[in-house]
Amino acid sequence: MPAQLRTRYLPHVTKIFVDKDEGHRQYSSMAIMPIRPTEAELAILQVLWEAGPSTVREIQGLLCRTKPTGYTTALKLLQIMHEKGLADRDETVRPQLYRARYSREQTQRYLLGDLLNRAYLGSVKALVLHALSNTPSSREELDAIEKLLDRHEGEAK
Repeated sequence: MPAQLRTRYLPHVTKIFVDKDEGHRQYSSMAIMPIRPTEAELAILQVLWEAGPSTVREIQGLLCRTKPTGYTTALKLLQIMHEKGLADRDETVRPQLYRARYSREQTQRYLLGDLLNRAYLGSVKALVLHALSNTPSSREELDAIEKLLDRHEGEAK
């Protein structure tokens, strides 16, 4: 390969390799750690948690109850969620069925942990105090919190 061509060609090849390698490392780490869903993805997950395995048409119909959503928009979001590992797709049936890969509780636990670490530097006390001071709580909610604290206090002794 002539020197002129090599100096123009090799940096380009190196850049492609590095870009693909970084993308591969990011993608391979997604299998280990869940991805933080977007607001639109969370809306779809809410539908899947409530309705169970559903077709794109069913999901789109349920989404439209709260916000107009086109079929192709719902389909594209579900395809992205499948690629990210947020949703599973059953391709053995027609139409295909989508289901949430993680339960509501797993997702809430992950999102809360993420928020706790990013916004509150790991301080549970700061998170709880901010949550309680920010939104009025019902008597039932406060009683449930008190019972939870009593249980934790009993376990700590």
